[in-house]
Amino acid sequence: MTPIEKKCIMGAEKIRRSLARIAHEIVEANRGVDNLALIGIRRRGVPLAERLVKIIQEIENKEIPMGALDITLYRDDLTLLAQQPILRRTEVPFPVDNMNLVLVDDVLYTGRTIRAALDALVDLGRPRKIQLVVLVDRGHRELPIKADFVGDVVPTSKRENIEVELMEVDGMDRVIIEEKPVGDGQALP
Repeated sequence: MTPIEKKCIMGAEKIRRSLARIAHEIVEANRGVDNLALIGIRRRGVPLAERLVKIIQEIENKEIPMGALDITLYRDDLTLLAQQPILRRTEVPFPVDNMNLVLVDDVLYTGRTIRAALDALVDLGRPRKIQLVVLVDRGHRELPIKADFVGDVVPTSKRENIEVELMEVDGMDRVIIEEKPVGDGQALP
């Protein structure tokens, strides 16, 4: 097996600038913040949503509701998980009916996480509109899902993995791309 190669593709400053740009784009696209709320997908979508809320509140000088969504039981691969899934709380302390919701996640890959999040959201009510923010869009969609706001598009091979590390969860801000090792006799995809 070859060793795993890791490369930092976004540092703390680039993440900060990306989130500042996205916050301005959200305000522009929604013509302000009336009827707007952000919902982070657990795990790393929540701290990203918290950061975006803070930036938007500084821009608009208005409070923005924020929630956290656990999609574990909505995943289509739940039965494939060998271990007991870890359930976290969904905390959406406001009604979602007729709201313009901004769903926040760290990486968009196949689209399956977002599909699960959409299912979870509509169980909470009927929002007027749902928009999607991702820090990194890496391609390889299996479902017809597209982000409305993207920090960076990073084309990858299926042998590569994108790992987002955030201060609130991991103790540092960075995005790493790593190539998975190829074992003996393993064909390249």
